Amino acid sequence: MSNMQVETSNGSDLVKKSSLYREFQAERDEIMKHKWIESEKAGHDIGFERALTDWISNHKSKWRQSRRSPH
Repeated sequence: MSNMQVETSNGSDLVKKSSLYREFQAERDEIMKHKWIESEKAGHDIGFERALTDWISNHKSKWRQSRRSPH
């Protein structure tokens, strides 16, 4: 493996292990769950943009609070 490949791999691993990346992934997962639930209710795919907008408006602040509070 070349030095460039090793550096890229290590950089990629660092990003994936960062708390910011993990938080982004957790938020994205919640949005995708919301999209699935709302699409099931609507009887059709509502699309990512609509799910994102609805989730931000109605769920994001509570979700963030629950992530910050100790369980």
